[in-house]
Amino acid sequence: MKNKPVNEMKLYISAIPENEALARACISRFVSAADPTVAELADIRCALSEAVTNCVVHAYKNTEGEIYINARLYGDRRLTLTVADKGCGIPDVALAMTPLYTTDKENERSGMGFAIMQSFSDKIRVRSKLGAGTKVFMEKYLR
Repeated sequence: MKNKPVNEMKLYISAIPENEALARACISRFVSAADPTVAELADIRCALSEAVTNCVVHAYKNTEGEIYINARLYGDRRLTLTVADKGCGIPDVALAMTPLYTTDKENERSGMGFAIMQSFSDKIRVRSKLGAGTKVFMEKYLR
C-alpha cells in the first residue's frame, strides 16, 4: 500500500538547545536505513535542526516545553517529517516564512529558519494557532 509507511519514528524531547543535536542524531540513524546520499542526509539533518531550534527559541521562548517529532519512510523513498510544539503559535505564518524576518531581534537571529527548511525539503506546510502551537510538515524524496 503506497500510503502506509514502511518505517516510522516518534520522538518527544524537551525544548532545550541541547536536544537539537539529539534530534539530528536520531533522524540520521532512522533515515540511514534508506541509504540516502550524504547530501540528502545533510539536508534532512539541517531542516530538522532548524525546526527544532524554532521550537526552542520562538515557540517556547527558552521556557519549558515539549517538541514532538514524527518521521515516516515510505516505499517510494519519500520521507515525511512533522515537528510540532504546543507553544505560543505564529500570528502570521506567511510573514514568518519570509526570509530575514525574525521576532527575536535582540538575540541577533537571522530569520532564515523557514527559508532553510524550504530549501532542503521538497514540500513544506506550516500550521499554527496562537496559544496552541505550531506544526511543520516537511517532505523529502530520496534518490
